[in-house]
Amino acid sequence: MAVELGASRLLAPYFSSSQIVWTIIIGTIMIAMALGNIYGGRKADKDKDPGKLYGRVLIAALWIALIPVVGKYIILGISAILVFTVNSNFLVIAAFAACMIVFVYPLFLLGTVTPSLAKYTTDSLEDNGRIIGTLGAFNTVGSIIGTFAPTFITIPAVGTSVTFLIFAGVLVALCVCYFLSPDEADAASNENLEKEKSQKKNLSRVIAGMLIFTICCIFGHSTSFAFWESGLTYEGESVYNYLQVKETPNSVILSTNVLFGVQSVLVKDGALTGMYYDYAMAAPYMCGVKDKAENGEDLDVLILGMGSGTYATQLSRYFDNVNITGVEIDDKITDLAHKYFELPDTTSVTTYDGRAYLAAVSDQYDVIMVDAYQDITIPFQMSSVEFFSLVKEHLAPGGVMVVNMNMYSEESQSGSQEATINTYLADTISSVFENVVVVDVPGATNKELFATESDEFLTKLKSNAAKEQNEKLAAMMERALLTVTEYEAGKNIMTDDKAPVELLGMRQIDSIIKDEVQYYKEIYKANGIEGLINSL
Repeated sequence: MAVELGASRLLAPYFSSSQIVWTIIIGTIMIAMALGNIYGGRKADKDKDPGKLYGRVLIAALWIALIPVVGKYIILGISAILVFTVNSNFLVIAAFAACMIVFVYPLFLLGTVTPSLAKYTTDSLEDNGRIIGTLGAFNTVGSIIGTFAPTFITIPAVGTSVTFLIFAGVLVALCVCYFLSPDEADAASNENLEKEKSQKKNLSRVIAGMLIFTICCIFGHSTSFAFWESGLTYEGESVYNYLQVKETPNSVILSTNVLFGVQSVLVKDGALTGMYYDYAMAAPYMCGVKDKAENGEDLDVLILGMGSGTYATQLSRYFDNVNITGVEIDDKITDLAHKYFELPDTTSVTTYDGRAYLAAVSDQYDVIMVDAYQDITIPFQMSSVEFFSLVKEHLAPGGVMVVNMNMYSEESQSGSQEATINTYLADTISSVFENVVVVDVPGATNKELFATESDEFLTKLKSNAAKEQNEKLAAMMERALLTVTEYEAGKNIMTDDKAPVELLGMRQIDSIIKDEVQYYKEIYKANGIEGLINSL
């Protein structure tokens, strides 16, 4: 179980932590354990020497200890090969291949433990039920420890790499205790000469195992997933995410995934980001933020998926009459927001799930920003009719919900092709709100969706933007007005019962990867591997 949880954290920065990746991890590990059970039972029937079992456990322990040393290089190597050879389902195939190569063999070996112990400890049929039951109980207790300890203790405290080393070390210690046990040597042979040979063999196993494990501890304790990056301001892990903060001369950037995208950004000189946050600024204008300021009224804003507070910081910089409440499930991201991203102390942040927060409060807001992408997909509970109905209940009269739609593609908008995740999302929102419009974000795969019951929101956007004194922000709102289009709703509705966000997200990422890689494929075809390396 500890290896399984570690596997999810090792793969998440590269392939996401979606339900699909979890399915691949659980499925491949169960296959490995099942095959190990069969093999271990047969081996135990043929040879009752426990030394063979402990030899397999030692190999598994050392393999697990090697994962922090070479695992991320293997994952990227597999990805590099497959990205040029696979045309669809890249993330699924790459994640499955990585699991098969990195995790199946040690889990296969550990799968031999239970049937072998059952054979070694059962002397008669009279007490075999009690013995098997006891073994099963200890197996369950071990699984409980292996589940809770990594999640709540070791991974948040020391990271994924050291977690692998800790649990590998436990297995190594068990094997060392066995091989250095005098009873084991006596049981192996009653003859002095054979006993001496057995002791030497066991000692060599112990020395070799300890040497390899020590090397793994020296080279495998690094927490860096993006090992090709240099000069990162921060890299670490929380209970929920891999976290990376990168600083450039002009900005500070937060990423929760090594290979895909930027989750938050701070522009140091206070300028606009040039990203979707700028276009989301249209929501306050749609609610009459300038009109309220003239009347001495405040605008109440709720941000679900606060991140490091880019949107909150931007609102605070440009508007004096906004009260901002943020909801962020990962408190470590909130800490980074205060430390690196200049999140205002006046911004209230609640560590909670966005939907659970809405269910727990009765407050109403003028603007509700939904930016709850997790890795490369959306939590299903924040993409359904039920969720958006809950958001609607918390909007004040004339209030606006703004949703960041990432990985946007023009494919499927004709209705003749398969619907994308954003088509499902927009159709679902349209089934709840009377007015839904979409604004393009140039040079990005993002679009901003605005939903409201008010019929005057675009009129307010135009009139309030005209009162804006900041020229750049006023120009940004003009661009938003020029690109705003009414969304034509379809019938792709997501509910709590049926919201296939993982499959839709994976399919969309495949499309994006395919488009991005095509450029490098053409270089490879024309100039070979040397030309490809030079282009990189």
